[in-house]
Amino acid sequence: QVRLVESGGGLVQAGGSLRLSCAASGRTFSTYFVAWFRQAPGREREFVAAITWSGGNTDYADSVKGRFTISRDNAKNTVYLQMNSLTPEDTAVYYCAADRTNWGRGSYDYWGQGTQVTVSS
Repeated sequence: QVRLVESGGGLVQAGGSLRLSCAASGRTFSTYFVAWFRQAPGREREFVAAITWSGGNTDYADSVKGRFTISRDNAKNTVYLQMNSLTPEDTAVYYCAADRTNWGRGSYDYWGQGTQVTVSS
């Protein structure tokens, strides 16, 4: 089982950057696929980015491709989401998710509590 805790959210101006972190408990975190999702007010949760257990493969939503980068440090049990060139449309609660068998835009068994990202115009 894995417990996920997100951090790094906050208020930033349009064009700025933030780096989110997803810290995981559990000795087997390096065997989990991990993804970031986000949910804006009044909208459904949407896929943002995903990374395989080794970090060798990544996937991004078209809306963030070229601006966001997902990475992981298995020695630190942490996955990151570097977000650059932020726009007000990126404002949402960002969630980290993990799963042993699914990756990409599929379903995930474990979820964090979320971290708020607000981008002002």
